[in-house]
Amino acid sequence: MSDTTNILRDKQGRAMNYLRLAITDKCNLRCSYCMPEEGITFAPRKDLMSYEEILRLIVLLSEHGVNKIRITGGEPFLRKDLIHFLKELKGIRKIEKIAITTNGTITARHLDELWELDIRDINLSIDSVDRQRFMKITRRDQCDQVWDCYTQMRDRGFRLKINAVVMKNLNVDDIIPLVALTKQEDVSVRFIEEMPFNGSDENKIGLEWNYLKILEHITEEYGTPKKLKDPKNSTSLNYQIPGHKGSFGIIPAYTRSFCGSCNRLRLTPQGVLKTCLYDEGVFSIRDLMRSGATDDELMAAIQDALAHRAKDGWEAERSRVQNIVESMANIGG
Repeated sequence: MSDTTNILRDKQGRAMNYLRLAITDKCNLRCSYCMPEEGITFAPRKDLMSYEEILRLIVLLSEHGVNKIRITGGEPFLRKDLIHFLKELKGIRKIEKIAITTNGTITARHLDELWELDIRDINLSIDSVDRQRFMKITRRDQCDQVWDCYTQMRDRGFRLKINAVVMKNLNVDDIIPLVALTKQEDVSVRFIEEMPFNGSDENKIGLEWNYLKILEHITEEYGTPKKLKDPKNSTSLNYQIPGHKGSFGIIPAYTRSFCGSCNRLRLTPQGVLKTCLYDEGVFSIRDLMRSGATDDELMAAIQDALAHRAKDGWEAERSRVQNIVESMANIGG
């Protein structure tokens, strides 16, 4: 474990040990809550942080308490040589856990390699059990491939979580069927409040299907679920239906009730550091590196950013110069 005197902390004293790393903004789906159907211009390769730059940063962060990495996108498996990068990442001694969030469309071909690397924690983004609803949400006919990937991962023994964004008039009918998966399968289904990161300047989100209504809807079907103890720094409120093998969680991503224990840094595909999902980005680590910054200079910039970190997502949003118009694919979730 890292020397506790060397751990990165924000101005509230919260220790930062978790990096959400978006390695690409490219995605082969067009989910309505994440990006517009058309008009997205993906970053050219030269604008992305190189794997070498990312590894340099992670080695540095690992010396200051960061021990968990989640690989996100876009769809991370669209980036060339991801498996080679993961092998290099596994070699960083102080990184204790590597997890991946994927849409499952092309992930199945890499399962042998992930298993051999002992990367077993996978979050699958699956917003519907129904092919037509899936296609309406994602604007692509990939439902069968995604559920086949889920089945293969389940049968192999990966530690699986299903992420489903709950959207009025789109997939509310999927909440109960998704919870039903937990009866016989050791899977965690997490329902996520919709957020305004869909690449549009029109905020269409209300709070009708907030975490309280989602829980009420499940309770109406199953009765009062058992409240589970939430892991430290958990973003989800976790429950289990009595007699079910798996569990479900609700992530109040729009309500932002979990901000008080946030331990996350975020890095966009272009190398912009975000100390909060809702901020505009603090500075470009990529540009600092390419201008010749030393490790000490990089750490000084990161520590300064944390010294000015907002206490929660509401404060971060209020401090923005512009309204939220980003695509989730550009910031990695």
